[in-house]
Amino acid sequence: MSINFPDFKSHKAAYVKCGVVLLLYFAFLFWVGSWWGLLVVPFIIDIYLTKIIKWTWWKQSSSRTTRVVMSWVDAIVFALTAIYFLNQFFFQNFVIPSSSLEKTLLTGDYLLVSKLSYGPRIPQTPLTMPLTQNTMPLIGGKSYLGWPQWEYRRVKGLGQVELNDIVVFNYPSGDTVATKHIDQDFYGMAYSIGSGMSAQNGTYKPLTPDMPYAEQQAEYARRYAIGREVIDNNPEEFGQVITHPTDRRENYVKRCVGLPGQTLEIKNDIIYLDGKANPQPENVQYRYAVPASLQIDDETKRELNITNEELQYVEMGAGFPMTEHVKNELVKRGFIAPNPERAPLAAGDELYPLNMAKNWTSANYGPVWIPKKGAKLKLTLKNLPIYERPIRVYEGNQLEVKGNKIYINGKATDSYTFKMDYYWMMGDNRDNSADSRFWGFVPEDHIVGKPLFVWLSLNPDYGLFDGKIRWGRLFKWVSGIK
Repeated sequence: MSINFPDFKSHKAAYVKCGVVLLLYFAFLFWVGSWWGLLVVPFIIDIYLTKIIKWTWWKQSSSRTTRVVMSWVDAIVFALTAIYFLNQFFFQNFVIPSSSLEKTLLTGDYLLVSKLSYGPRIPQTPLTMPLTQNTMPLIGGKSYLGWPQWEYRRVKGLGQVELNDIVVFNYPSGDTVATKHIDQDFYGMAYSIGSGMSAQNGTYKPLTPDMPYAEQQAEYARRYAIGREVIDNNPEEFGQVITHPTDRRENYVKRCVGLPGQTLEIKNDIIYLDGKANPQPENVQYRYAVPASLQIDDETKRELNITNEELQYVEMGAGFPMTEHVKNELVKRGFIAPNPERAPLAAGDELYPLNMAKNWTSANYGPVWIPKKGAKLKLTLKNLPIYERPIRVYEGNQLEVKGNKIYINGKATDSYTFKMDYYWMMGDNRDNSADSRFWGFVPEDHIVGKPLFVWLSLNPDYGLFDGKIRWGRLFKWVSGIK
């Protein structure tokens, strides 16, 4: 079959359009470094010039129904394709679902997230429904096909993750989830259930720092196995247990408080990096013990931006999350007593890593060294639990312990060289944030992007005509929120 190109003089505009589109397309392929896209070039030429394929055949149909239906199909397909392309490589909308960054970012803030800031990832799970993360709206079920799965690769961006950046990333511990508890860490939930049942039946053995490594691991595995069995055998309560690939795990947003290669330690709530204190966020919150009967009037709630969720913690006797400013104002106005004590902190087995005995709390944690790409770490049975998940899960190695020796991919070793950079993420609402203190490091292949600005903010506590829209936050740059 011969291919006929139109006359250049009479179709000059078509040639110019085709040339511009091809130039932009080649620039994009060069940027992402994927030359498989050249297979699309003949189709671009055909759309503008050769027109062998009847792309708009339905426009000539004698059936009005066909013309109307296909015009809608054409518009929808184009829109979904454009959205997929923009979301994957440039920008994506993200809504703050929880209070872990209060009062820096608020529940109901809609963010424009830049993929360009740190460089977009080449799709690892390319066959997915646009505008979904992992679940089909309305009908449920997975919104993506698990095959094909491509290796992690990131296109060069405008910069790298910097200390104290607010970052959107895929939830590292979200590789396994119970569908009726998708907001809970699966491993922590299973371990907690197993610990509770062990306490009930009298088989609970506390993990202690002087307990031998093998004994610690056996006790952890036993409790986890009990909890996992409960979850698997009670689908009506927990739902189905499923797994998600890296880029289809839930999106989280936290502040990066530790960079690759740094040693992080938390002492009395202050984060130290390589021994130097990192400045606290301006709106950092801690939870304080207050009477469960505390009542705050609506005017004070609005003025100090106190949420119903925060007051629910008070009602449950779990303490009151407050910034220093809110705490001082409530003391000054007589709502709470001066110098309230801190509410109980997360400690011990609740914190990462679950399979290591430690006397840490969420306010006094570490020290832990954050893995860096190309850096070699001396491995011991003492520090292995901290780095086991990065080595085994994130970097895909076989890891086992035989006696007192560590084996990686079948070879005895006392060191490991990391293949990726890792980050330490925490919420500004320090006592109400499920973050790296509970599930560990965030690998570089989980980084999604950087929030640029709040384009819409809806307060879940109020109605549409009663303060629903937070007008003062619209188009507020995240970089200006401290």
